[in-house]
Amino acid sequence: MGWLVALAVGTATGVLSGFGVGGGTLLLIYMTAFAALPQDLAQGINLLYFLPTAAAALPAHAKNGFIERAALWPAILAGLAGAALAAWIATALDVAILHRIFGGFLLAAGLRELLGKSARGGPQARDRKAR
Repeated sequence: MGWLVALAVGTATGVLSGFGVGGGTLLLIYMTAFAALPQDLAQGINLLYFLPTAAAALPAHAKNGFIERAALWPAILAGLAGAALAAWIATALDVAILHRIFGGFLLAAGLRELLGKSARGGPQARDRKAR
């Protein structure tokens, strides 16, 4: 029965990842809060989860013009450097500290979504302004 719940959660977070919502973040919440996995193990699983879900969603987003090509390489290089540094730091931290950091991130992201502007100026917002 546990594998069925994991399959359902994986499917739901995969759909959300395809929409760009951040299914990996929701997967982390499931793994730590409901599946009782330690934060560091859940983060490792989430990193492996992200690769195929991003690869599956990328062609559709590229086809529809939702990739800012000028920002691609700077974002990739900065992301690689940041991920390597953060992974090194995260493996040295106590799991309780990782929980607090992750909780603070979720709180900040949630507040930004609740209190932020609805049109952020991405490709879709520019298309709306051009019409």
